[in-house]
This record gives sequence, structure tokens and C-alpha cells, in this order.
Amino acid sequence: MICAGCGVWSSEPRVVDDGAGTVLECVSCGHRKPYRRLPLFALTGPSGTGKTTVGRLLVPLLDEVAVVLEQDLLWVGALRDPTGDSMAFRQTWLRLAASIHQSGRPVVLCGTVAPPQFEPWPERVLFSDVHYLALTCAPAVLAERLRARPVWRAWDEERIAEMLDFNDWVIAEHADTKPPMSVLDTTDATPADTASRVAAWVCARL
Repeated sequence: MICAGCGVWSSEPRVVDDGAGTVLECVSCGHRKPYRRLPLFALTGPSGTGKTTVGRLLVPLLDEVAVVLEQDLLWVGALRDPTGDSMAFRQTWLRLAASIHQSGRPVVLCGTVAPPQFEPWPERVLFSDVHYLALTCAPAVLAERLRARPVWRAWDEERIAEMLDFNDWVIAEHADTKPPMSVLDTTDATPADTASRVAAWVCARL
């Protein structure tokens, strides 16, 4: 976000096609530099549907084509503390993913997110597309998985109810979000099978 020409920092990046390719243009001085706009892949869904486990399995499946990252590595507190700055958290991830894209490989980001949490921000222009695949689960199975987690993860009944509501929302609304989310039910699937299907979903969109 810091211009190499004038040194000005901008919070609203501008990406344009100059005829020879895509460039990042300084909103202050007009300085341009080549820029890769790659697709971002968001593996999302409620906690307990398998995102973290599947993310680990995706690394060897996609090691030639994509960088797989776990969202909570940066700032898990922002997602649990209602006073936290979740907007900054989302924007930071978008900037980090776009920076990684300059190496030529897209990012698969594993974490609880939905289109309204990524699409409105200025950093969205840094990507050609953002594809969303939401893992879901039968409510009773999801609740059982969350109750079985270690005590230190603090899954009380109130948090479980919130996650069940999110699961219901994804199932009901995924086709109507902008852009629409794909869904994958993990109720009866093994982690390895889910990871294989997610890898195929990513590769089909590259």
C-alpha cells in the first residue's frame, strides 16, 4: 500500500489494466507497477465442520498450485471478542493474501468468513475473484463435535447455539450471497475425502 514512486501510503488500492497487463496505480502520483490479480479461495463454514483438519490435509494436495493458510494464525481474539476490531482483521488477511499472490500462487484461506465480510473492503480489487466453499454439517452432529472439544477451547452452550445458527444460515442462504457460496456437507465424510473434494474444487477454478 506504500507507493514506490512518491512514498504515499493509501488505504484504497487502485488496480487497472494498462493494455499490457494489470498494474497497481498510486492514487496520489499515478505511479504504476505490474500486479498479479489471482483468485482467493475461502474455505469457510461453522466451527466443527472440519476446516482446520481439512486445511492441514490440503497442504500436500495443493503444494504445487496454492498456499494453504489457517485464518486463526493471525488473530483469533478478534473473532471471539465483540469489542475487537474484526474489520481490521479481515482487511489484514486480504492484504496478506494479495501480497502472497505476487509470488504467483493463490491462497486458500481456511476460516470462518462469509462474502459480506470480504466483498465490501477496498482490498477486494486486489483479487480477480473470491471463491467461497462452506463446509456444513447436520446440526446434531455439529453440536456433538463442539461439545467434545477440550475445555480450554471454551465451547459453552451459548457459543454452540451461535454456531448452529451460522450453520443454518449457510445452508439456507448460500445460493443468495453475493457471490454465491458453494457448500459441502461433512456429516458423514472422512477428513481425507473432504480434503480431496476441496482440492478438486480449487483446481477446477484455477
